[in-house]
Amino acid sequence: MNYEQLIRGMKRYGSTDKDICVHGIGVLPDQVHENVVIAPWWEPSTIPDLGKAEYLSESDFSAIKVWNVTCNTTKITFIKTGIGAPVLMDALLSLGVTQCKRIIFIGSVGSLDENIGIGDIVIPEYSICGDGASRYIESDSLEKSDIFGEKVFPNYRLLTALQNNVEELCNRNSVKWHIGKTFSIDTIFAQYAHIDEIINMGCNVIEMETAAAFRAAKIANMPMAAIFSVSDNTIINKSLVSGRTEQEMKYRKFVRRELFPKIILKTFLDSSTK
Repeated sequence: MNYEQLIRGMKRYGSTDKDICVHGIGVLPDQVHENVVIAPWWEPSTIPDLGKAEYLSESDFSAIKVWNVTCNTTKITFIKTGIGAPVLMDALLSLGVTQCKRIIFIGSVGSLDENIGIGDIVIPEYSICGDGASRYIESDSLEKSDIFGEKVFPNYRLLTALQNNVEELCNRNSVKWHIGKTFSIDTIFAQYAHIDEIINMGCNVIEMETAAAFRAAKIANMPMAAIFSVSDNTIINKSLVSGRTEQEMKYRKFVRRELFPKIILKTFLDSSTK
């Protein structure tokens, strides 16, 4: 499957580029900047030092909201999509009709390694497909789209820039960071029954969107990489539903608030000047 096929499929039934963008993310194509941050749950207020945020709109789906953020000369479109691969993938594919040139995904990730602590930063080397949405963009035929368990990779150049900035800023601030081997799952509730199997695949973190997001971004020819904040660690009984301490959550908020804006801004600046 390629992006032209996806666009032709929509236009066959009367949609225009404007329709696709307004329905998918709630704004006009020319309102989207070259630099885009996409997040399942966080809003600009989560990382306020990213810049001055101007709220633009929400799409037909109230979970999807858009801001344009400005920091000095750097302009960023910030899109909150809601949780899960299907809604994030649709929003990301809608960016293909805009001037978007690079995307940084930001969000939470669960640790499956006792050495990856709550609040640490993770840069995913790849994500393993454990979602169903990816099947709809992998192949021309749904019957030939059994891609469960397949690795999907971020854009190498953007990943390298992001990783270099993470290493520099984390070392400077005594914050731990890790290379992630990610499993992207469709469910929080049912994931716990499969944790051993997922670890046996070689994964050290788990989340819900990046396998589909990396695939969609590649199809739409938009370089994308991701940076995670560790929200929980299942294998040491500090899950999303129990066990986390107040000190751990304060550390997580500090890292997210203080380091994430610097990393994102530096990575966009580095990428746009090369």
